[in-house]
Amino acid sequence: MSIQPKDSNTGGGETREDTVKRMANDYLSKLPEDFDKNKTKPAINKQGGLKPLNIFLAQEIDRMQVVMSIVRVTLNDLKLAIDGTIIMSSQLQDALDALYDARVPNTWTKVSWQSATLGLWYSEMLQRIAQFQTWCFDGRPLVFWLSGFFNAQGFLTAVRQEITRAHQAQNWALDGVKLACEVMKQMKEDITAPPAEGVYIHGLFIEGAGWDRKNIRLTESLPKILYQLMPVIHVSAIFTQDEGDPKLYNAPVYRRPRRTDLNFVFTVELKTVQSPDYWILRGVALLCATS
Repeated sequence: MSIQPKDSNTGGGETREDTVKRMANDYLSKLPEDFDKNKTKPAINKQGGLKPLNIFLAQEIDRMQVVMSIVRVTLNDLKLAIDGTIIMSSQLQDALDALYDARVPNTWTKVSWQSATLGLWYSEMLQRIAQFQTWCFDGRPLVFWLSGFFNAQGFLTAVRQEITRAHQAQNWALDGVKLACEVMKQMKEDITAPPAEGVYIHGLFIEGAGWDRKNIRLTESLPKILYQLMPVIHVSAIFTQDEGDPKLYNAPVYRRPRRTDLNFVFTVELKTVQSPDYWILRGVALLCATS
């Protein structure tokens, strides 16, 4: 909580308003151009039109554009209000206070995601935008950053749908198709080609255990290491009624460390020497983000 009067100088001769105006200019200089539907639509159509993953990409870009527009309007309006060109509304005052305290303005959080600090939130936004720009204009990435999607479950559903369609000749039906995940030995930077089927994802962290990359299995976590970055995971799908291998540990994947139903995404089967119960008692899970 700030104990400074709201109209005071910060001690270095710079007022709160000066500080926030400088921040607004800095953030605006880093914010890429808006997504233009006249450019994104043809670019996505070139990648095969109405494929499930293309539809997913278009929806994600639409949601990101909402965030970008609100951020741009807030920052520009703050500059105008600080200069006295427009009235400083209560909403703009809230945004000014938030930026000064390095918090994410409520109007931004409402349309986006939770983050511990403003700096982390803004850099995550830029990373998300970069993934969408690359995918849209350069083609599908070799490895997808799952944490960078608004609707990670929608992405996984689209993967299932595409694989099901590819196996129409074998009479695959979507309700009988399950995700099949395999942890690879490689990290993101080691991947040089996409998988024959399905997708590679990266950016998941393991909590409650460690990961043995050499033997591709669960291991004890190292001292003082709360989260360990996982290698690339190959997400594919199989047509089966089978319940899965009872010798594997079904690790739940959550968006954030708070393990709620709302934050649950899917499960990944992990190899283990110990019984799966051993890891259940340790509460082992995978996380899309650690804060």
